[in-house]
Amino acid sequence: MPYLPVGTCYFSRTLIWNSNRIKMDTISILFVCLGNICRSPAAETIFKSIVEKEGVEDKIEADSAGLISYHEGESADSRMRNMAYQHGYLITHKSRPIQKSDFYKFDLIIGMDNENVRKLHQLCPPDAKAEIHLMTEYCTQHTDEVVPDPYYGGTAGFTHVIDLLEDSCIGLFKHIINK
Repeated sequence: MPYLPVGTCYFSRTLIWNSNRIKMDTISILFVCLGNICRSPAAETIFKSIVEKEGVEDKIEADSAGLISYHEGESADSRMRNMAYQHGYLITHKSRPIQKSDFYKFDLIIGMDNENVRKLHQLCPPDAKAEIHLMTEYCTQHTDEVVPDPYYGGTAGFTHVIDLLEDSCIGLFKHIINK
C-alpha cells in the first residue's frame, strides 16, 4: 500500500472558523487507550490532521499513550492503520505507556472509555496540571458513551471508531478554539 504524503487528509467535513484569527495559548493533549495500538494513535493522527489543516501546529501539541506497556515500541494494529489509511490518515505512532511525567506535561489527557478514565484518575498525581476527560464528551454528531475497543471486532468496528474519532476530534478542536 503506498503511503500518503505527510499532511494529506481526505477529511470531508468543513470546519467553520478562520484560523488566521485564532489567538490562543499553547495547549498539549494526550490521547489514551489500553494498549496504544488502536484508538489513541488513531485519535492522535486524526486530531493532528485537523490541527495541521487549520494551521495551528505551533499552538496545539498532541501525542498518545497506553495504560499498559505490553505493546511498547510497536506500530498501531495493522487493521487500524489500514482503516485509517482508507479514510486518508497515516498512523506512524509507536506505542508507549503513559508516564507519571505526562500528567505534568499535558494540559488535557483524554481516555477512550470509562475504564481508561477511571485508571487515569487513579494514576494522576494530586498536584498534576492535566485535566482528564472522556473522548466522547466532544462528540457533536454521535451519541455513543465511549469509543469502543475494536481490537476483537471486525472491519465495521474499526470504521465506527474512525467515525467517532473524526466527530470527537472536531468537537475537541472547536472546544479548544472557543475556550
